[in-house]
Amino acid sequence: MGGGGRMSVPSKGKKSKSDVFQRVPCEKPPFTVGDIKKAIPPHCFQRSVLRSFSYVVYDLAIVSLFYYVASNYIHLLPHPLSYFAWPVYWFCQGCVLTGVWVIAHECGHHAFSDYQWLDDTVGLIMHSALLVPYFSWKYSHRRHHSNTGSLERDEVFVPKRKSAVSWFLKYLNNPPGRILILLVQLTLGWPLYLMFNVSGRPYDRFACHFDPKSPIYNDRERLQIFISDASITAASYLLYRLVAAKGLAWVFCYYGAPLLVVNGYLVLITYLQHTHPALPHYDSSEWDWLRGALATVDRDYGFLNKVFHNITDTHVAHHLFSTMPHYHAMEATKIIKPILGEYYQFDGTPVLKAMYREVKECIYVEPDETDQKKGVFWYKNKL
Repeated sequence: MGGGGRMSVPSKGKKSKSDVFQRVPCEKPPFTVGDIKKAIPPHCFQRSVLRSFSYVVYDLAIVSLFYYVASNYIHLLPHPLSYFAWPVYWFCQGCVLTGVWVIAHECGHHAFSDYQWLDDTVGLIMHSALLVPYFSWKYSHRRHHSNTGSLERDEVFVPKRKSAVSWFLKYLNNPPGRILILLVQLTLGWPLYLMFNVSGRPYDRFACHFDPKSPIYNDRERLQIFISDASITAASYLLYRLVAAKGLAWVFCYYGAPLLVVNGYLVLITYLQHTHPALPHYDSSEWDWLRGALATVDRDYGFLNKVFHNITDTHVAHHLFSTMPHYHAMEATKIIKPILGEYYQFDGTPVLKAMYREVKECIYVEPDETDQKKGVFWYKNKL
């Protein structure tokens, strides 16, 4: 693969199936995190309050513009056209709000500014506005970054071994069943993860992002979980008052439906970043942080890459250096690809096609029968 690893350029043609499925090396890489960091210019790690806030202002300005257009013009359209205009608004507003979510996600990584209090304040406000428990997610997501690719300790989209696959899955292993799985995942996946830790790491007791006593958190974090819950309660009360003043249909059209788009994208982006036939997972006998961080894939969402602040196509760099601001991640990605070589995975498969392929090919993980490294697990689909 040379210096560019698995980076593909769309104009040079599509990758064959064999290229896409070519596995990322699972051996310990011949470079260290320090080697990678030395190659990146120091300015890529610098956080600017003004520049970070410029993205907040830009996103919220577009959100306000979409709201203004929807509230002032959709009702003026001839009756049949409004049925088409509302879904367009929901999709566009949901995409921009996903960008807002990404900036709050940066706050959780302390990538927004040099001031932790400012990051937490901005993140708490923006995530609460999207009904996300900021501190709760911040700490579980931090553990995900600390344990990526570990079958025992990773926090999200932890694949099952074959012996743990649900009995009914074989009845869904067909085109209609796969579509149903994707629909449920994109609509209910995010709230089910927050409330019941679905697709997350198994714990010895009930785990919930809203429970300060959840096993997800340690004693030092529990007060901040209360703060997250209080913020979500306040946001929910404001929505209740809005429903009382404007009606449920109004709130759903202007806020609820775009929020469903946001929730769907959160699940989809995370799922495709960590689920790919070429990516390994490791048990405790093989796992180390660097190989786990490299067991991720950059994806191409077209123009939405920019709307999502490039969280989609710079995810490998993000896992290596999570405090790096998103506005430096593209530059860093271009620099580190020659160093990572075959350890860098990029898949430019169209998103809809990739969604269906991954739910078909990545059902469970097992070691290869002929591989001496029994602690390295690969996605398989033979039930």
